[in-house]
Amino acid sequence: MASKIVLASNNAGKLKEFQQLLADQHLDVLPQAQFKVTEVDETGLSFVENAIIKARHASKLSGLPAIADDSGLEVDFLDGAPGIYSARFAGTDANDAKNNQQLLERLHGVPDEQRRARFQCVLVYMRHPLDPTPLICQGTWEGRILQQAQGSNGFGYDPLFLDPTTGLSSAELSKAEKNTRSHRAKALQCLLAQLSQ
Repeated sequence: MASKIVLASNNAGKLKEFQQLLADQHLDVLPQAQFKVTEVDETGLSFVENAIIKARHASKLSGLPAIADDSGLEVDFLDGAPGIYSARFAGTDANDAKNNQQLLERLHGVPDEQRRARFQCVLVYMRHPLDPTPLICQGTWEGRILQQAQGSNGFGYDPLFLDPTTGLSSAELSKAEKNTRSHRAKALQCLLAQLSQ
């Protein structure tokens, strides 16, 4: 496997997580911005379609193998929303704070037992832009949505996502704890297992 891989994302939080999770594998995860890779329109209707679109684009423009993840939050009460629209749940100018506020507003008055949710992550590894058989892995993290934000670690919906095993929000977990139980960590373990075959 290549020692340098481009991450098809401009999300600093994701980059940091991938660099930590892949450090033991002696893989240098580089941000796509380093290669002037622009954001690509996520026109897919599923996490896997969007991850393939992003990986192919980053690999083509960087000349390196690419990892892309498409991940998001699925809330049962909202019929799986925000889903693939997690990053722009509050609109095109959304940020973490606006998305979290939108989620709390949509779940206002909904009791805890009806706030089941999960983080999904689909990870794609593409050896080159025309790779006909990209590696695809999925990880899921079950939990529920809190009534209010807790914790200051992480990013995205982490302050609102309760991990039932620890009784803490994702934003209250240490990086090490999060990296053992998160959807992204599970997808990455799957990918590493495939890459080592």
